[in-house]
Amino acid sequence: MHFKVRAATKDDCKEISRMILELAVFEKMPDQVKITHEELERDGFCHNPFFECLVAEVPEEHKSEDGFTIVGYGLYFYTYSTWKGRSVYLEDLYVMPEFRGKGIGKGLLSKVAEVGKKMQCVRLQLSVLDWNTPSRDFYAAKGAQDLTASEGWHFLRFDGQDLDNLANEAPKD
Repeated sequence: MHFKVRAATKDDCKEISRMILELAVFEKMPDQVKITHEELERDGFCHNPFFECLVAEVPEEHKSEDGFTIVGYGLYFYTYSTWKGRSVYLEDLYVMPEFRGKGIGKGLLSKVAEVGKKMQCVRLQLSVLDWNTPSRDFYAAKGAQDLTASEGWHFLRFDGQDLDNLANEAPKD
């Protein structure tokens, strides 16, 4: 199937927002999505964007059953390793179910890797839910290493009241 991967624009944010919710439903966490397309526009298309995004687009004649031509996305941002240097973190890689198995996910992943290499990143990192065996197998087949198994890393998070409490403990000026 013919498709193209391109940099997302501000006008794509409604479609990206739609697919973020689809991904959350697939991951069995739809109630966790609080972001709006307006926030995506603000945070991704400002002077110092918090993220970058690629979209996969099919020609009109191959649009989805619901009429969509933007059928996948890869949302990523840059991080820094004190051991290795520049890194790119893939927050989401999503392809609509009816378009899976057609090379679109591989195209998005490869394009994120290419963008990262152009920015002199030395690694691409991501996280995958433990039960999502198809995605884990997909990434492993491309050469990804499962650091949970090989190095014992755990992915931790502070949010909500715990983040507020931690911030409130910061030394005062």
